[in-house]
Amino acid sequence: MALGTSGANAWTRSGGGMGPRGGTWSTSASGGCAGGSCSRSHGGTYTGPRGGVVTNSGQTSCAGGTCTHTGTTTGPYGGTVSRSSTYTR
Repeated sequence: MALGTSGANAWTRSGGGMGPRGGTWSTSASGGCAGGSCSRSHGGTYTGPRGGVVTNSGQTSCAGGTCTHTGTTTGPYGGTVSRSSTYTR
């Protein structure tokens, strides 16, 4: 996994690998904070040993003690699940 920053309050991350049965995965994320608010975006792809692909993406934003998360996962046959949540710290 690689880790890098492009500023005092910004960051990026990426990684990947292969499972014991030949499936592969890769992920990436980035985020930062400025002016009292923070955000993070992430995504990933998972390919199974038989070629099925699952993709995942999402974003989280926090400001003023409230955080909101949204995300989507799409399965190998096209089915999609969307999710969202809000919480107060």
